[in-house]
Amino acid sequence: MKAVTMNNINGKIIKSVGGFFHVETADGVLLCTARGVFRHKDITPVAGDNVVVDVNENTPVITDVLERRNYIVRPPLANLDAAIIVASTVEPKPNRLILDKLIAIFENKEIEPVLLFTKIDKREEDELRAIYEKAGFTVFSVSNTDNTGIDKLRNYLQNKTCAFIGNTGVGKSSTLNSLFPELALETAEISKKLGRGKHTTRQVELFGFAENSYIADTPGFSTVEAAKYGELISDNVALCFREFVPFLDKCKFAGCRHIKEEGCAVINAMESGIISESRLENYVRIYEDSWAEERNYK
Repeated sequence: MKAVTMNNINGKIIKSVGGFFHVETADGVLLCTARGVFRHKDITPVAGDNVVVDVNENTPVITDVLERRNYIVRPPLANLDAAIIVASTVEPKPNRLILDKLIAIFENKEIEPVLLFTKIDKREEDELRAIYEKAGFTVFSVSNTDNTGIDKLRNYLQNKTCAFIGNTGVGKSSTLNSLFPELALETAEISKKLGRGKHTTRQVELFGFAENSYIADTPGFSTVEAAKYGELISDNVALCFREFVPFLDKCKFAGCRHIKEEGCAVINAMESGIISESRLENYVRIYEDSWAEERNYK
């Protein structure tokens, strides 16, 4: 970590717009520019970055981006503790393949995937909850009509930097408003300024709601294209299914792909009810898609 001098202070980027960065520091939020050297290093400061700011300028300048724990390109975010993957129980119907691909991508980036099922007042989520709790994930369920489950979710978010991810219509914005009603007006005002809903590129913003607690405001994506969050190498896909890991070195043959091989310990675990069938089916599809894409580039 870069040493802090009398002219330098540490902070966290909470928003960037038009080449200016809003950096939260112990002394308040500073509007900063960034040194041109970042362009030569192929580094673009993003929301969530921990940075060093030189305040001995008319306009404070970001001079260093500290080492990132993780990073996603779209939406651009760094240093996430958890990705809150939001799916509704109905309207739109949950897509388990998309859920499992997003989970695998975040596992690969060492960002904790957390499942959030909404609209439980319209349809129960017991089957989905059972699948992902069996796999070892934290699962929350909420109804934004009566605030069921909101307090438990809010408690989980404390002392973390989290992003809400999911397609349009699943209830991301409604859940954020249920969690933090005081942010609703601010979010609406920012929407006007940035032209949300007009197919324009939008920057990500972090909202601080308690000490060391931030949520990334990411509504505005019309669909969830899982590939935009990151790529998966076929050889690593099995490692991104956490419930597979205890069985990966127990297969009969080295190099087992866990698809249909004889003596596959992962398949045996599924047949014994330890691993959910839908998780294995989606693993196979994700592995084969990754493998086919790699062959196309050769």
